[in-house]
Amino acid sequence: MTENTQQQNPAPTTELPTQYAPAQVEGELYERWVERGYFTADAGSDKDPYTIVIPPPNVTGALHLGHAFQVTLMDALTRRKRMQGFETLWLPGMDHAGIATQNKVEQQLAEEGKSRHDLGREVFTERVWQWKDEYGGRILGQLKRLGAGLDWSRERFTMDEGLSKAVQTIFKNLYDDELIYRAERIINWCPRCLTAISDIEVEYQEDAGELVSIKYGEGEDTLVVATTRAETMLGDTAVAVHPDDERYAHLIGKQIKLPLTDRTIPVVADTHVDPEFGTGAVKVTPAHDPNDFAIGQRHNLPSMTVMDEHGIITVHGPFLGLDRFEARSTIVGALREQGRIVSEKRPYVHSVGHCSRCKTTVEPRLSMQWWVKVGPLAQAAGDAVRDGRVKIHPEDMSKRYFDWVDNMHDWCISRQLWWGHRIPIWYGPDGEVVCVGPDDEVPTGEGWRQDPDVLDTWFSSGLWPFSTLGWPEKTPDLDKFYATDVLVTGHDIIFFWVARMMMFGLYAMDGEAPFKTVALTGLVRDEFGKKMSKSNPNAVDPLDWMDAYGSDAVRFTLAKGANPGADVPIGEDWVQASRNFANKIWNATRFALMNGATVEGELPPVEQLSAVDRWILSRLNKTVAEVDAYYDDYQFAKLSESLYHFAWDEVFDWYVELSKTTFFEGGEQAKVSGRVLGEVLDVMLRVLHPIVPFVTDTLWTTLTGGESLVIADWPKDSGFRDDAAEREIELVQQVVTEVRRFRSDQGLQPGQKVPAELTLTGTALAPHEAAIRQLLRLQPAGEGFHATASLPVAGATVALDLSGTIDVEAERKRLAKDLGAAEKEKQQANGKLGNEAFLAKAPDNVVDKIRTRLAKAEADIDRITTQLANLPQA
Repeated sequence: MTENTQQQNPAPTTELPTQYAPAQVEGELYERWVERGYFTADAGSDKDPYTIVIPPPNVTGALHLGHAFQVTLMDALTRRKRMQGFETLWLPGMDHAGIATQNKVEQQLAEEGKSRHDLGREVFTERVWQWKDEYGGRILGQLKRLGAGLDWSRERFTMDEGLSKAVQTIFKNLYDDELIYRAERIINWCPRCLTAISDIEVEYQEDAGELVSIKYGEGEDTLVVATTRAETMLGDTAVAVHPDDERYAHLIGKQIKLPLTDRTIPVVADTHVDPEFGTGAVKVTPAHDPNDFAIGQRHNLPSMTVMDEHGIITVHGPFLGLDRFEARSTIVGALREQGRIVSEKRPYVHSVGHCSRCKTTVEPRLSMQWWVKVGPLAQAAGDAVRDGRVKIHPEDMSKRYFDWVDNMHDWCISRQLWWGHRIPIWYGPDGEVVCVGPDDEVPTGEGWRQDPDVLDTWFSSGLWPFSTLGWPEKTPDLDKFYATDVLVTGHDIIFFWVARMMMFGLYAMDGEAPFKTVALTGLVRDEFGKKMSKSNPNAVDPLDWMDAYGSDAVRFTLAKGANPGADVPIGEDWVQASRNFANKIWNATRFALMNGATVEGELPPVEQLSAVDRWILSRLNKTVAEVDAYYDDYQFAKLSESLYHFAWDEVFDWYVELSKTTFFEGGEQAKVSGRVLGEVLDVMLRVLHPIVPFVTDTLWTTLTGGESLVIADWPKDSGFRDDAAEREIELVQQVVTEVRRFRSDQGLQPGQKVPAELTLTGTALAPHEAAIRQLLRLQPAGEGFHATASLPVAGATVALDLSGTIDVEAERKRLAKDLGAAEKEKQQANGKLGNEAFLAKAPDNVVDKIRTRLAKAEADIDRITTQLANLPQA
């Protein structure tokens, strides 16, 4: 009825410790998996491939819940595919994290009273490699702690020899195809990191600054401009107005006095200016603003850089040497003294860009840099999704992707660092520019020098799906495992990484996209939906939770929250609940083993199975089919809920409980149910394994004697269904549930025994009387039985004798009081809902709340009335 092709050991052990202790299991078990080569892929295999490359964490990084979240999902996907018989490669590695890593080493040097310039480039780079070997990459060990089934034999690093060759190769190819060029443009500059950063590495936040309005010019030839960056006025080379703005028509083409300087600047007409915004006049600083730079290009304006790379004013005069922020206040003060400040707004809250790494305010700055011409590459990246070669999941995230690739600006790829892939361009003494590929000779001789900059870290990580497989060489790994099957990553790095991999993959691999599906996840947040941050008290170290509750508990909690593209709230209480689930699996499996659960021999024929057996096997197959469908749709939250409900509710709370009487009585039927229970546990542990690998592997090997679930077969839905048995057991569940609710309403303890008479004649419930009595703690109706309550449920009748079990009069008084309160609530709600004047004025949400209160009151009245009617009569 369920397909189970894993070779079983005919003599499994049934010994399990009384309690599950994750710390005593996880580390040793993971090492065993790795030592046995379970995660090592074989490029020579004739199996169909399944490939995922891990989004490479920074070499400086440590595991956080975001990593743990995505790693859990990738591990679940690859474990399942491995069990399904695919040649599965999940490839690990790290990113060299240019800015972050260089900062780490520079901090070390600062503690020694040195700078990188004291060492020189070559020695400094050696020092960074030493730091990487000693401190870098601890996150990879933490991934092992989480249970990540990565192929560690293929671990890569973006600065290793092979990947460096890939970087040099693609740079050369793009350069030769005129898709890489060098130009002077406005870039985002970090005065702290002393390097250019890309647009997507700028974080915008609301800062409280100042907006000052300044009078330019003299006499009648004046106009007013407003700015939040007064210090940049030292580099103004024009004032721009709209050509149709009649207020300034007489000034267009004239020269006006630039305050605080001995210069005059022209008034130019440009359609970029919005005449309705502010005064309709804008200062133009081409070297320090991207919009001003464009205006300057259109009007052939000079560009004056007024700050150095540290943000220090370089213009000769009274402001020379001032920091940009000190210069801002000093310049405003000087303008105020001259009477040129028309108005000041302070604080003026506006959006300001900050370096995503060090949080320093970014400075737009004119600079000579290297760029990728992204137009044709971005077009190809968009087409690959539009024509279906690559699917974005969930589909509604495609719009964000298209918004980015369809409007992408050329990409600044040079960084003013020493750690990273150095740009393979050499300059000659006579102005020569030579791009050197990995197989080309480096120009030598007097006057030749290499470009000092390195490439943006995202340049090398953009090659990750194919450089890690050996490109540009034609390797067996590249042939077998490219293109990868799915990229699991956060929706927040569509721009940083996904689009870059698409562009480079399509370009380098002859139009074959780097992955077939992009499965986008949300961000992990705290239980209240707030973003986790190291600066807030809500930040969580997942290792602490793994220490306290086990890795399986953390994994299951994360998977249960993984709705496609949606953020994931997580709290410690939820991890505790997942720990309880792991314990439930452990304890129930231990009970089953002690009571004859086995996988030995074939399943008994259908005619030997009880309705309970047929019900659980039918539910088992439906669950396998459901889980498969959810996996194929990347619905991790739904598949986790399905597995939780099946394991806890149906297997442990119902099947095991309904079968206890059979086990206690022994005999042939107990053997049949023991085999069925063994089958159910076998399959259940298999489908749970990708999410909670440690506890399931320990239990499964004990149950079956098999080698490991990691290499066991994934179960298949055999198609067995028994709807009649499912309906029959649903009736049993209705009876048990309703009587339990009644017992609780009457204040009976769960273990308190009550005499009862069950009328089950002519229903499908009759064969289950013993089980029903056992579950409900119902004693036979003996001599002197007096039915004080009668419950008609599911076509049967359960008569109970509650004499002596409760204080009837006290219970009647309590219920009467509750009934009075419910009737008063109903009366008040009806009064408001019957008041037309109130309904005309009240907001919809208020009216809805009152309707909800009315519905609850009516339900309470019905419930309490029934309870009163069922109380024993005096």
